[in-house]
Amino acid sequence: MTDIIERRLKVTHSIYCLGSNMPPCLVLLLLLLHVACTIKVPLDPTIQRDLIQPPTIIKQSAKNYIVDPRDNIFIDCEAQGNPYPIFSWTKNGKFYNVAKDPRVSFRRRSGTLEIDIHGGGRPEDYEGEYQCFARNLHGTALSNKILLQVSRSPLWPKENLDPVVVNEGAFLILQCNPPHGLPPPVIFWMSSLMEPIVQDKRVSQGLNGDLYFSNVLRQDAQTDYSCNARSHFTHTIQQKNPYSLKVLTKNSRNDSAIYSYKNFTSMYLARGMPERTPTFLLPTGTSSSKLVLRDEDLLLECIASGVPTPDIMWYKKGGELPSKKLKFENFNKTLRIIGVSEEDSGEYFCQASNKMGSIRHTISVRVKAAPYWLDEPKNLILAPGENGRLVCRASGSPKPTIQWFMNGDAIEVGATNPNFEIAGDTIIFREVQSGNSAVYQCNASNEHGYLLANAFVSILDVPSRMLGPRYQVIRVIEYNRTQLDCPFFGSPIPTLRWFKNGQGSNLDGGNYRVHENGTLEINTVRKEDQGKYTCVATNILGNAENTVRLEVKEPTRIVKGPEDQIGKRGSSVRLDCRVRSDSSLRLTVTWMKEDTQLYISSRMKKDEDGLTIFGVAEKDQGAYTCFAKTELDQDSSKAYLTIQETSSPTSRLTSHLIDKPDPPLDLELTEPSVRSVRLTWVPGDDNNSPITGFIVQFEEDRHQPGAWHNLASVPGNVNTVLLQLSPYVNYQFRVLALNELGSSMPSPSSERFQTAGAFPETNPSDVKGAGTSKNNMEITWTPLNSTQAYGPNLRYNVKWRQRHTGEPWSNVTVWGNKHVVWNTPVYTQYELRVQAENEFGKAPEPNTVIGYSGEDYPKAAPTDIKLRVMNSTAISLQWTRVAPASIQGSLQEYRAYFWRESSLMKGVWVSRKKQQQSFMGDRVRGIVSQLIPYSIYKLYMVAVNGRGDGPKSEVKEFITPEGVPSAPKYFRVYEPNREIIVVEWGQPEHRNGNLTAYNLRIQPFNGTRTGKAVLETLSPNQTKYTLQRTDPVSRYRFSLNARTQVGAGEVITAESPVRQDEVSTTSAYTKNQVDIATQGWFIGLMCAVALLVLILLIVCFIKRSRGGKYPVREKKEVALGPDDNKDGDGSFDYRFFGSDEDNKPLQGSQTSLDGTIKQQESDDSLVDYGEGGEGQFNEDGSFIGQYTVKKDKDETEGNESSEATSPVNAIYSLA
Repeated sequence: MTDIIERRLKVTHSIYCLGSNMPPCLVLLLLLLHVACTIKVPLDPTIQRDLIQPPTIIKQSAKNYIVDPRDNIFIDCEAQGNPYPIFSWTKNGKFYNVAKDPRVSFRRRSGTLEIDIHGGGRPEDYEGEYQCFARNLHGTALSNKILLQVSRSPLWPKENLDPVVVNEGAFLILQCNPPHGLPPPVIFWMSSLMEPIVQDKRVSQGLNGDLYFSNVLRQDAQTDYSCNARSHFTHTIQQKNPYSLKVLTKNSRNDSAIYSYKNFTSMYLARGMPERTPTFLLPTGTSSSKLVLRDEDLLLECIASGVPTPDIMWYKKGGELPSKKLKFENFNKTLRIIGVSEEDSGEYFCQASNKMGSIRHTISVRVKAAPYWLDEPKNLILAPGENGRLVCRASGSPKPTIQWFMNGDAIEVGATNPNFEIAGDTIIFREVQSGNSAVYQCNASNEHGYLLANAFVSILDVPSRMLGPRYQVIRVIEYNRTQLDCPFFGSPIPTLRWFKNGQGSNLDGGNYRVHENGTLEINTVRKEDQGKYTCVATNILGNAENTVRLEVKEPTRIVKGPEDQIGKRGSSVRLDCRVRSDSSLRLTVTWMKEDTQLYISSRMKKDEDGLTIFGVAEKDQGAYTCFAKTELDQDSSKAYLTIQETSSPTSRLTSHLIDKPDPPLDLELTEPSVRSVRLTWVPGDDNNSPITGFIVQFEEDRHQPGAWHNLASVPGNVNTVLLQLSPYVNYQFRVLALNELGSSMPSPSSERFQTAGAFPETNPSDVKGAGTSKNNMEITWTPLNSTQAYGPNLRYNVKWRQRHTGEPWSNVTVWGNKHVVWNTPVYTQYELRVQAENEFGKAPEPNTVIGYSGEDYPKAAPTDIKLRVMNSTAISLQWTRVAPASIQGSLQEYRAYFWRESSLMKGVWVSRKKQQQSFMGDRVRGIVSQLIPYSIYKLYMVAVNGRGDGPKSEVKEFITPEGVPSAPKYFRVYEPNREIIVVEWGQPEHRNGNLTAYNLRIQPFNGTRTGKAVLETLSPNQTKYTLQRTDPVSRYRFSLNARTQVGAGEVITAESPVRQDEVSTTSAYTKNQVDIATQGWFIGLMCAVALLVLILLIVCFIKRSRGGKYPVREKKEVALGPDDNKDGDGSFDYRFFGSDEDNKPLQGSQTSLDGTIKQQESDDSLVDYGEGGEGQFNEDGSFIGQYTVKKDKDETEGNESSEATSPVNAIYSLA
């Protein structure tokens, strides 16, 4: 199989149409795509200087070139190449020395010949066959053979024409016989007074220029007949001597009487002309033949005589006439078939008939063809050592002969050449070398014409080069899409790969997509995508790389924007605009009012978070928009400010009673017109909130009865509006009032108002044509609504025809919004028109929309698939695109299907599930990635259109080389005792080749200090390693990866476990490290502790103050002994200074005055003394009563302590 690579420069710059007068450094083209616009090489002088290009003809004159003898002659020949080509010409097969003729010169920097006729040259001297040659060091290109002819307009021969005598009712032929002109003149008939001859079914001009009368009438003699010829270039008209007629009649009636007859038949009978059956004037006989060339128009003509005048009808034997490209001309006497093809061959017959009978003439049509291209050869750019081929396929009738030329010299069939061989219509190149560049010509010819095509083969040997600016910084807003450009060039065409941060695998797939021109597209940019991206272009001659830094910025957002407000006149209004944006971007906040930038006056204050307007007035009312903009993005927020009058004292008193307004009343229609009416109403009560506006709604009862639609908005201080209406709608209106609280209930409906009908003013929108199956086209549109119908019986005139065929429009009337055209050719362009119509007329002529009939599956598969293994996980693909005619639709993509056939590692099960890689658009190369290393894969390709996949290409098989293994499945480290540490692991899940070893790196550490690392190389079958401790304190960090012959795989790391005797709280804390201060249980615990502390403080206070200090000296006159406890101030201390335990009374007991514990039932209880009764402490009763709780005697004898009822004692007892 030969390799065909259609090479193109991978350039992301724009495409230009290049003129012939531009310098060669700007018009250097590496590949012609056979269109007027080609790819422009970037303005890189080093590349322009190094790249070569054989000549290419880009402009030439027509093969049959007829010129005006009055003007200078220009024979075009423009070419390009590097170096710029030089030009030469041949005339009639011999070298034409331009320098010898002073009237002939080359146009500057061009091969175009300029012949000076104005300077005295005779144009006839320059007639002949010319051919242009464009040469440079790398080949010679040829133009077509250009036959130059000078236009001629010969005069009519002088002749005297006798009057033509003819019987009324007989046929007549007036011959024109114009002199031969170049090009042939335009023939038409007029009188000698230059009045046109009226032609109709009876009198008409034939294709040969003669004037035919099917039957002659007496009035035909009222004028003379002159044949006129108009020249193409000079537009002069030559007139032949006129014919005069003398008509012999059998009836002498006045000529004016013929106009009183209802038809020609009555006139024929009245004038005594015998009726006769039709006979053919042209062509003669019963049959004839016609030869026509493919793509030309077929013209068949039948002109008949007879009385009455015959009618002509056309038929095709064994089939129908091709209606899509058929035209009837010259009152049905001429049949025109536009752009005939082979299927139009056959027998056609015309039938002439009148009331007397009919006759038929058969025309046998043969369609031949001058050569036409099936596969025109294309320019081929190869690298040294590569293979390729030029294909030249043409068809015609008879079949054309193919002849090859190289640099204008014929290549002999069977001649041996070390670099190429000819196989019929194909030249096959093998292992081309740097000096093999040339221009090859393919000539396809038969008896009806020839085709000549130039295609160069350029051998380029260029290392990979980067074309764009280096080290660019691209800033993009997060979550947006971005593209990182990497224009490059090289020959062979380099393979481009992208990497992030200088590591990792090739970026392609998922969120990344690499385009054919080298651009990396990131669909959704996130913060983690920020970094340095490197594109590497690689071919066999070297590598080139470029780096792009991507910075991801936070989007600009208005987090709090302005809100609709109603401000009182004279008050201050605040419009918020709080913005969040990336701090590294320069933020600009501007305000707009009614789409015009707001001038910040002295009454306004603009700050970071908004705009404040002081003392608002009516002029401040309107829509305010806040624009927050950085150099990368922007955001906006809009609000409407309404200004109201300040409230009156009465309204302030009743402001608590505000409500929505009452509905308007008394709707009245006045000033009725064809398309308008005035609506007036009385506003309802505003309920203490001023009415800010009214909304007028309408309802119509034909299409959507009961449905109300907004029609107009009116300010609150207006109660009338002139409504603009649509025709043929039976309107009913209602009004709603608005204030700051909302809208009122609708008003009562008005009386109905009927507008007059009219033709539609608009046509349906969104007209589309698309196929739902391979043989149809569904035409759809959005129909007019009820206010656009303008009249009853709304319908749509749908028209369609094939584009560029000139066929008549097909049409149908539809009452819905869809029409399906069946039996359409596959994926053909159609012109579509949909026009609205009602009973009053049609809408204006609609615009023409282009639609397509249905697609069919592609008929061909990509060929010449070439695989190249890039690395263990990716391959590059190159293929030859399918012919456009075989796509049968819109090419969506080329798709590669591939599957893993087997693994090169023994005993490994593989899934043969098919995967696919899409190459969008009309591409000829791509990369298949994410393959599994060390495997056998199979692959085939298909072309995909809107219908689906085409046929499969041949299946290719390829092998991916070994790769680096993945990380081990698991990695465990444990310590069975204090002397050893055991490391265990599993083999990598993806070995990607034959394992050769494991690398185990061991590094001791103790806190932040690390020891010397040791690298162990282990057997590929080993999955366990034991380490003898040399230090009972240190821990160890282990790093493990597997190796193949390609290199080391992914590293996995683990550390030895923490010793059990280490502080467990540290590990527990670090393992479950949370902020306990925010935990609920911790807060509850702290509250409980605080409560207990408070209780303990209260108890301590009570215990300290329970005995107290009593000033008894003033109450008692009994002298104290020296052993009594006294303070220095004479007070008596009732506290007992014993142990703490002694100070705590038992439950149900109380402390006596002498500090001893008394039982509750004791008669000496302080409770008894504290009740105020008379006893031995009668004199101190008042004192005791101040410090005891008064109780009944019975209560003190219960089970409970008498002090239990005291709040203080209750707290004290808890202690």
